[in-house]
Amino acid sequence: MSHYAGNSTVDFFLIPECCQMDDDIIIHNGGCHCRRVRWRVQAPNSVVAWKCNCSDCSMRGNIHFIVSSERFEVLGDSKEFLTTYTFGTHTAKHTFCKVCGITSFYIPRSNPDGIAVTLRCVDPGTLSHVEIKQFDGRNWESSYNQTGIASSSMTK
Repeated sequence: MSHYAGNSTVDFFLIPECCQMDDDIIIHNGGCHCRRVRWRVQAPNSVVAWKCNCSDCSMRGNIHFIVSSERFEVLGDSKEFLTTYTFGTHTAKHTFCKVCGITSFYIPRSNPDGIAVTLRCVDPGTLSHVEIKQFDGRNWESSYNQTGIASSSMTK
């Protein structure tokens, strides 16, 4: 089932009981295309995701939600398949799979204490609602100050 919310279509899924942690936080699994990079993240079933227009995100079509790094875990031997790209301030650490090239998560410049999880790399079935907000990465400083994105990586 789909629901139209502003400029974004949001899909709703039934959340399996095995993935529910409490009323607000559940476990989401995900990873890259070839499945050599796999991870687990604790986040609500309803998230705010960011569509950024910086030079990197706009080329990749990236939409991501941000969590505290303590709520994110790389699984198994996935780390051996990761490599990192940085540019500009080198604060953001764009990790991607060495085999398939997919960036399923990274450390964002806006939240160096957190993890940006690529929305489309979350396995289907656990996200029930996604609100997509715009982040003007081409005017990074003003967007950072206006959006409140820095609070996204704070544990609630």
